[in-house]
Amino acid sequence: MAVASKSNRPGVDPITMSVLWNGLIGVSEEMGSTLRRTAFSEAVRDGDDFSTALFDRFGRLLSQGNFTPGHLGSMPFIMKTVMEYFPAETLKDGDAILGNDSEIGSGHYPDFFMVTPVFREGGIVAYTINIAHQCDVGGAVPGSQVIPGITEAFQEGLRILPIKIVAEGKFDQPLLRMILGNVRMPEKVGGDIRAQWNANFVGGERVNRLIDSLGLDEFDACVEAILNASEKRMRELISNIPDGTYSYDDVMDEAGPGTGAIPVCVDITVAGDTIAVDFSRSGDQVAAGMNSYINYTRAYAMFAIKVFADALLPQNDGVIRPISIHSRKGSFFNPKFPAPSSGRAVNQVRIFEVINGALAQVLPQKAMGAFSHWTNVNIGGIDERTGRPFVFYDVLFGGYGGRADKDGVEALAPIINCPNIPIEIQEAANPLLVRRCELIQDSSGAGKYRGGSGLRKDIELRTEAATLCPISDRHETAPYGIFGGLAGTKAETILNPDTQPVRIGSKEVRRLRKGDVVSFRLAGAGGYGDPKERPRAAIEADLREGHISLEAARRIYNYRPS
Repeated sequence: MAVASKSNRPGVDPITMSVLWNGLIGVSEEMGSTLRRTAFSEAVRDGDDFSTALFDRFGRLLSQGNFTPGHLGSMPFIMKTVMEYFPAETLKDGDAILGNDSEIGSGHYPDFFMVTPVFREGGIVAYTINIAHQCDVGGAVPGSQVIPGITEAFQEGLRILPIKIVAEGKFDQPLLRMILGNVRMPEKVGGDIRAQWNANFVGGERVNRLIDSLGLDEFDACVEAILNASEKRMRELISNIPDGTYSYDDVMDEAGPGTGAIPVCVDITVAGDTIAVDFSRSGDQVAAGMNSYINYTRAYAMFAIKVFADALLPQNDGVIRPISIHSRKGSFFNPKFPAPSSGRAVNQVRIFEVINGALAQVLPQKAMGAFSHWTNVNIGGIDERTGRPFVFYDVLFGGYGGRADKDGVEALAPIINCPNIPIEIQEAANPLLVRRCELIQDSSGAGKYRGGSGLRKDIELRTEAATLCPISDRHETAPYGIFGGLAGTKAETILNPDTQPVRIGSKEVRRLRKGDVVSFRLAGAGGYGDPKERPRAAIEADLREGHISLEAARRIYNYRPS
């Protein structure tokens, strides 16, 4: 059972509150460090495709690590559901709850969430939680992320509703055996599940140390003060945005070859100190693995609103109270089960971009041109060197859009907050060779501040056969520029570019053979402001660094060498 609060104090010392606030954030960050250092898969260990957070015993978010918004924004709703499945009185010290259901969790089956109660003097004082992207959960394709050809969630792999995977510190071995018996890479999945337990255990130990230093009474009082102060600040920030409804429309390329564009539309209503985001005008759910369940939609929408309000404000339950996210049931952004969603990550950038487009109307200094999108590469098959399955998971990042005071940067994660996985690690773990990795000249959207350049990465298969499942976009509609800035170039994916080039759709599944080379070419990001206002020195710097050619500088900027 939860420990009852004994605090009736009207206020707390602000220095104590500040120390605790930073201590709570430190707990979440240390959980992340533990998860990263003990994980087995490249996605978690090297790609940081995981997140960690701390909740109080009432299920309120206290702090989160600096990781991916799709996980973090989903956690408050995961926590609420887990507490319904497992009331406090049913849990014991050392228990852990595992699940991955798309609607309950962060939108697709590869994301396993684990929730662990933190006990003190026989009662629950907090909960630690993390989400980690598993390299495979079974289903139709290696990596368990595919968009075309999937019509219902049951085809996407192992679905786990909340279950007790650890009881009083001991893993349920038959249950773990059942899970690992349904995935292609049990060693990595099993290792990452244990790493998730490690992270939550460390988080629990650190929380109890914080309570040791303050006492439970003082801890409770500080938590209430932190959440109330956070809510007050967020409401103040929202109040600075003019009241009104602001809208923006865009599209996703397709749900697979020949399926047509999917409308992505948002209406944002600011009323006093509250803000409501509604995606109901967007398209209907699709018979393909890219629907965005409402938790995932909420996650990135809340992230975007926070970025426009104050990107550096620590996020907790107080910060999210004034924000509401909605989409009609059965829509692309709030589908009905069993809508498939394994490739739902393709939507995260577009969720941010339509909110960016809407709020640019009233917050132009905080807006930017559209990102170059990104590509999540999944290639899997049998590694003939070992005779065992492999899953190559990679994330390719291009450029940020131009901003009100600077150019967009390149090769940084848009929105998802993951690092580039080192090529050397990928080549050592998989039968693949990276033939080329470079920025694409003349791809950025021109402007007073140009967008970031797109990225090209060519990958050669070095085993007999494998399946390619790309998760990408912006092949059909270029990233937009704003306030006179131009759009970037469109993305493209080309099979065997130097021999018999064949264009591949942004989400097209392909069977690869040994020696095949796939060239992933991300779009260029959108520009900000009129290109005529770009300083000559900036144009010349672009020429020196290879972002643009002399011909493009002449054509776009009317540049003439001295």
